[in-house]
Amino acid sequence: MIISVLVEIKFKQKEKTFDYIVPSVMIDKIEIGKRVLVPFGKQKLEGFIIEIKEKSDYELREIISIIDEEPILNKELLNLGKMIAKENLCNLISVYQSMLPKAYKASIKTNIKPKVVTFISLTDKTLSKNYLSKTKSVKQKELITDLLNKNKELKNKYESYVVRSLLSKNIIKEEKEEVYRIYDKNECEELRKLNPYQTEALNKIKNSEKDVILLNGITGSGKTEIYMHLINEVIQNNKQAILLVPEISLTPQIISRFKNHFSNKIAILHSGLSNAERYDEYRKILKGEVSIVIGARSAVFAPFKNIGIIIIDEEHSTTYKQDHNPKYNAIDVAIKRCKYHNAKVILGSATPSIESYARSKKGYYELVELGKRANEAKLPKVKIIDMKEEIKCGNSIFSRELLENINDRLEKKEQIMLLLNKRGYSSYLMCSNCGEVLKCPNCDITLTYHKTSGMNRCHYCGYAQNKVDKCPFCKQGELKSFGIGTERVEEEIKKIFPNSRILRMDIDTTSKKGSHEKIINLFMSHKADILIGTQMISKGLDFPLVTLVGVINADTILNLPDFRSAEKTFQLISQTSGRAGRSNLEGKVIIQTFNPDNYSINYAKNHDYIGFYNEEIKIRKNLKYPPYFFIALLKISGKEFNISLNESKKISDYAKKNKSEDMIVLGPSVSNVSRINNIYYFQIIIKFRNKEKIQELLNNLIIITENNSKINLDIDINPISL
Repeated sequence: MIISVLVEIKFKQKEKTFDYIVPSVMIDKIEIGKRVLVPFGKQKLEGFIIEIKEKSDYELREIISIIDEEPILNKELLNLGKMIAKENLCNLISVYQSMLPKAYKASIKTNIKPKVVTFISLTDKTLSKNYLSKTKSVKQKELITDLLNKNKELKNKYESYVVRSLLSKNIIKEEKEEVYRIYDKNECEELRKLNPYQTEALNKIKNSEKDVILLNGITGSGKTEIYMHLINEVIQNNKQAILLVPEISLTPQIISRFKNHFSNKIAILHSGLSNAERYDEYRKILKGEVSIVIGARSAVFAPFKNIGIIIIDEEHSTTYKQDHNPKYNAIDVAIKRCKYHNAKVILGSATPSIESYARSKKGYYELVELGKRANEAKLPKVKIIDMKEEIKCGNSIFSRELLENINDRLEKKEQIMLLLNKRGYSSYLMCSNCGEVLKCPNCDITLTYHKTSGMNRCHYCGYAQNKVDKCPFCKQGELKSFGIGTERVEEEIKKIFPNSRILRMDIDTTSKKGSHEKIINLFMSHKADILIGTQMISKGLDFPLVTLVGVINADTILNLPDFRSAEKTFQLISQTSGRAGRSNLEGKVIIQTFNPDNYSINYAKNHDYIGFYNEEIKIRKNLKYPPYFFIALLKISGKEFNISLNESKKISDYAKKNKSEDMIVLGPSVSNVSRINNIYYFQIIIKFRNKEKIQELLNNLIIITENNSKINLDIDINPISL
């Protein structure tokens, strides 16, 4: 028998497999989708079995061993990987690797193994009772009594000499058993009864003949309860369900709600788990012990064999698109998987992406709407504050009205959430004498000052230096902080409200394992009054005592040179506003901005998604952006500025010369950040309608540039940002 094996070796070809002979003693264990250890030159590499055949045109070597007892990539995932690789113009091995947790990736060496513990149990109850009546050892009596009341106990619960003595007398026996690192035994609670609006939406979803349903429900309308009812029905029909969430911060609350009903039928897959925990969770799925997977983007590849539904919560979130190869979008993958399983995809959001809502209006998706909050709570009142006027009064960070409202909520023992989508203490440091700004030596970006660590950091390459007070350029002026981040907001709030209890939630405070859950639980149990955070606090979280939300600067995304900036601003403000007044307490939102007349901010103020959509879709149509055109983003990078620029021009000229009539080629232009880690970046944007023609053009560009060692060409189909 001969097998074709895909290994992780860089070749000019997108896909390269190597043939090996299978020794006769291993033939019975060979299956497509398993990993094998093979000789490769002087190395030993792991790879995936892609094909089984009888002959080969090459002189072959034998495989060394078979790694897996069962295939870790089933037929569906193997074929899905090929589709993703073709559509995203990337290597097949990179797709398969992205489907798997670290412990299962080929060529990734880990020492992760199942966690095995030793239990002890009685060999014979009658014999044990007789021995119990005779022994004088108090410790032995305790152990035997425990085992008479329970079938087994952990061996290490008892002193070793007691265990050894009873083992030698054959009173007890040892049993080794695999246990999972995450195991919660929850009592199953009944599902909450749906209100009439939720029931109507649920029935519309169940009766829809469409494969994809867009559930457009305002914040607090109870979309999660509908998800639970849909999944419950899927499981009762002996099928499986996947629920994707955009942020790790959302998983503790959602997992808690799901486990209260579905108990241990759930596996969790996200980057907040240790590698060993993810290994265990994946084993539960492979062994068929769970029927629900909850997780972030990569959980869409969970190796289920009978999917009944895939639900994507907060479908508008940019985190569902992977920003490195393979640059897949989890929504596209979910649709492909559900087509294979004849299942439904549910896209849920209070602020759907423009593309998704346009598809629902065109009839490609079923549109189901929830226009009222689940508990009849009112949407919060929203006030826009013009910070240009506030600055005239000396208020650069907080408006008078925001501070008055914070003080009011603190007196009422209610809670406040403050959003600023910028971490760190200040945005940049500038010399008061010569005006120079402190920049990263490796990137064309200013260094962000982090006061907690006393460091100036680059958020692109990771460069860090100790804070300096004197200007390194003129050696005379003082470096002054400009711009604000979440650290600065926290410091100022502590000064103004010294008795308030404050939590901060951003990348800097959530880097440790379990930190998301700790912060959320502290705030939920009212151990803090004010939660300050970046966009990770903006969606999905439910805190009944939050009655005030303050958006410190609504312009952080609005000012970015990106065609989606208005959409992202509307979504961020709307989602953050939705955290206020979710119970029987009235909510209020204060939006601070330097652009009070901007349409995205005003539509967010009025909770008017339809109005925003109608305004935005006209702009997209005029400028030929999605959903009217698809986009391919070509990034050209190299170590030399002039060489990279010249090569970018050649690529652009070729694209313009060979494009079809429905294509528009823009560029080359310098990327938003022209230099990162001493690599220069240029970009070309191609707008297109015909996917087959763009594939042909891009494949030709890959062939033309693959031998050019001076530059690297990176292609992103339908990028989230430009």
